[in-house]
Amino acid sequence: MLQIPLWNRLVIVGVLLAGLSFAMPNLFYERVETHNDAVAAIEATGVTTDALEADRALWPEILPSTLVNLGLDLRGGAHLLAEVQVADVYEARMDALWPDVRDRLRDERDVVGTIRRQDAPVGELRVRISQPENMAAAVAAVRELATPVASLTGIGSPSLDVSGAGDILTVTLSEAERQATDDRTMQQSVEIVRRRVDEAGTREPTIQRQGTDRILIQVPGIGSAQELKDLIGTTARLTFHPVIGTTSDPEERVEARQLLLPAMEDPGTFYILEQTPVVTGDDLVDSQPAFDGQTGVPAVTFRFNPSGARDFGNYTAANVGAPFAIVLDEEVVSAPVIRQAITGGSGQITGNFTVEESTELAILLRAGALPAEMVFLEERTIGPELGADSIAAGERAALVAFAAVLVFMILSYGLFGVFASVALVLNVVLIFGILSLIGATLTLPGIAGIVLTIGMAVDANVLVFERIREELKTAKGPARAIELGYSRALSAIVDANITTFIVAVILFALGSGPVRGFSVTLGIGILTSVFTAIYVTRLFIVTWFDRRRPKTIEV
Repeated sequence: MLQIPLWNRLVIVGVLLAGLSFAMPNLFYERVETHNDAVAAIEATGVTTDALEADRALWPEILPSTLVNLGLDLRGGAHLLAEVQVADVYEARMDALWPDVRDRLRDERDVVGTIRRQDAPVGELRVRISQPENMAAAVAAVRELATPVASLTGIGSPSLDVSGAGDILTVTLSEAERQATDDRTMQQSVEIVRRRVDEAGTREPTIQRQGTDRILIQVPGIGSAQELKDLIGTTARLTFHPVIGTTSDPEERVEARQLLLPAMEDPGTFYILEQTPVVTGDDLVDSQPAFDGQTGVPAVTFRFNPSGARDFGNYTAANVGAPFAIVLDEEVVSAPVIRQAITGGSGQITGNFTVEESTELAILLRAGALPAEMVFLEERTIGPELGADSIAAGERAALVAFAAVLVFMILSYGLFGVFASVALVLNVVLIFGILSLIGATLTLPGIAGIVLTIGMAVDANVLVFERIREELKTAKGPARAIELGYSRALSAIVDANITTFIVAVILFALGSGPVRGFSVTLGIGILTSVFTAIYVTRLFIVTWFDRRRPKTIEV
C-alpha cells in the first residue's frame, strides 16, 4: 500500500523546517553578522550602548543567528606561512639551567674547585672548573639535574647530555629532549598565535602546524598581511632583571652574562642588567589596560601566577633599596627602586603609552610571549573585491548547474521531475542549514562541492523514476509501481552514495585546506541528497497521489 505514516511525515517536515530556519540567516548575512557582533560585545564587556542595542535589534532573538563562515578566498584577508626558529629555545633553556648548575657545582666546591661560565655556541652551556682532575665528579653532580623526557617517543631518556673534556664541562639537551622541546615550542607558538588572533576579534581564522617547524595562518576579514604580521609577530616579552648600573655610552663593554639595554622613556640612557631574569612574562596570568591612579596616564596592570608571585616576592624582600628593571622587548620600560617586598603578585607598567598602545600591549602580554622568533616565508593579501568576485562566480556556477538540472528533469520526467526539482532546492537549503549549524567555513572549493552535489543530487531520483517506468510496464497499477520503484531502487542508491561518501571522508582525513573544504560540502551534500531523494520526493509524490488518485501516471 502506497502510504507514509503520520509520524514519518512530521519528522520529514520538521527536518525541512529546521534546515530552512538555520539556512535563512545567510540570506541576510551582513545584518545577522552585525547582530552577532553586538551580542558578543555586550556579553564580553557586560556594557551596552544605544548603538549596540540598535545593532542587536537588527535580527530577532527568537530566530537562529548562525551563519556559514566565509573563508579567506571568499571574504578576503591575509595569508602567512611562518617558520618558527625552534633553536632559539635551546639558548633560553641553557640560560635558565645555569643557576641550578652553578648551585650544584658550588655544593661540590671542595672537589671541583672554583667555577666560571664560558662563552659557548647556541644551545650549549660550558663551565670551566679549576680542578679538572675531578671532572668525573662534576659531571656526575650535574647529571643529577637531568629529568626524564616528557614525551612518548623519548620516555625514560634523560633530558640532559653532560660531558667533560679537559677543564671544560659541557651541558646540552639530549636528542630526545630536543625533539620534545621542538614539539612543545610548536604547540605553544600555535596556541599563542591563535590567542593573539582571537583577541583581535577576527572571525574563523585558520591556524595550523605544517611540517616540523612551520605554521600556516589565514585570517579572513583582516586588512593586509602586514597588519597580521604586526599582530602576531610582536614578541611582547616581559622580564624583570636586577640592575647593575647605568651608562650613557651605547658601546659600553659589559661582562659575558650581562645586558646593555636602552631606556624607553629616556633616550641616551642605558642600563646594565644581569642577563638571567628574576621572573618572566611566562608567569603572567592576566594583563589589562588601565590608568595610573596618581597621574591618570595610560598604564598596563599585570598579575603573576603563584610561582611567579613567590619568586618575585622573595626577590623584592631580599633586595629592598635596590633598583630592578622592567624590560619589554629589549627596552627598559622603567627601573624603580624596591621600597618594600612586593608579595601580592601584581603590579603596573607605566610609560609613554597611548590608550591604544596600552590596550595592544595588554593583549600581547595576556596572550603570552612567543617562545621563539618567527620568520615569515610567505605572505599574501586577498582583497575583499576578489572575494566578492569569487562568490559571484560561485553563485553563477550554482545557478547554471541548477537551471540545467531543472530543465533536464522536467523534460525527462514531467510532473515527477518538478517534484525532484523542488526537492533539489530543499537539498541546497539543508546543506546551508547544516553548514551554519556546525559553524563550518565555506571556501571556493566548498562551493565547487555544492555545485557537484547539485548535479549528483538527482541521481537517486533518476534511479527511482526509471525503476517506476519499468514497473509500470507490468501493468501492476500506478500505486504498486511507485512503491516497488522506491523499494527496489533503494539498494542501488545506498551503494552509490556510500562509496562517494567514503571518498569524501578520505579526502577530509588526508587532505588539508581547500581539499577539506571540498570534502565537507560534498559529504554533507551526499547525506542531504539521499534524504531528499528517498523521503522528501516520495512525500511529494504520495501526497499528490492521495489527493488525485490517478488511474494512470506518466513518468
